[in-house]
Amino acid sequence: MLKNIMMLFRTWVRFAVLLFIGLLITMGLIGAFYKPIYEVTINGEVIGYSKDKSALQVRINEYMEGGNEENQNVAFTQIDSMPEYKLCLLKRGITTNDDEIFAKITNSGVTYYTYYTILVDNEEKLHVADFSTAEQIVEQLKEKSSNNIDDISITKSYDTQLKEFTSIETAVAQLYEEKPVVVAAAPTVTKTSVSKNMSYKNQPITISFIRPVSGTITSRFGSISRVRSGAHTGLDIATKTGTPIAAAASGTVTYSGYQGSLGYLIKISHGNGIETYYGHCSKLYAKEGQYVNQGEIIAAVGSTGNSTGPHLHLEVRVNGVAYNPQNYVY
Repeated sequence: MLKNIMMLFRTWVRFAVLLFIGLLITMGLIGAFYKPIYEVTINGEVIGYSKDKSALQVRINEYMEGGNEENQNVAFTQIDSMPEYKLCLLKRGITTNDDEIFAKITNSGVTYYTYYTILVDNEEKLHVADFSTAEQIVEQLKEKSSNNIDDISITKSYDTQLKEFTSIETAVAQLYEEKPVVVAAAPTVTKTSVSKNMSYKNQPITISFIRPVSGTITSRFGSISRVRSGAHTGLDIATKTGTPIAAAASGTVTYSGYQGSLGYLIKISHGNGIETYYGHCSKLYAKEGQYVNQGEIIAAVGSTGNSTGPHLHLEVRVNGVAYNPQNYVY
């Protein structure tokens, strides 16, 4: 009996060994003639084969997010139909075509470009590649005391067609406006306000302001943007979240709270109808009714309300009318 059991056991062992060897041989034959690969389809149509679906998809994602080394002004690319991947076996000798797949997918997308537009009195005049170039143009016009400097603004733009860019030298020559010679007997000429609540005129203000924060001016008074319903009533100064905001002048806090698109907001009355607004704050330190001295910390920079990034929205108002803060500060 025991002998029969041992013979039966040895038979099963030999069978298992032969089965394992057969499996190895089969896998070897498959590996010799076939290789694992990914079939790539779009909307059910096969467009090629990829050896590494992860690397291909990462490449496509980076392209969609604006990773285009050939053109730094590409903001992003919109691709409606993304590829699907299916693992399969292909005969050796059939080559993959990742580059062709990538080209087919990206060529079907819509590319959006970003650039900066310089406006005069809210009318588009010319385009430049980056904000630094736009600022240099405005600074040179300011140095030359161009007559239209208060009417000039910068806005970030997006389009499916890349605009033709203007050099700094050409832009300054095109935009510069010589100040008119004023005859003593002639009446005083003032610039037209852009709305009933905004003015480009210099309002006679007897107090001296200081800068509430240091940073980069990203949107000037009167500029037009898709994120706003009308012309910009203040000056945007970009800096990191939490940066202390100082009172531009001494006065009484008339509002400290949340107010619509301006987010957390502080208003300070300086007397004679003069007010300053500090919008998009992350924290409010000064309380309503509190008297603050010039330079006293009243809030912290944030991005609350209708905001695309951390910055201070600064307004100067006289009797409720908004005036260009750059006439008095920055």
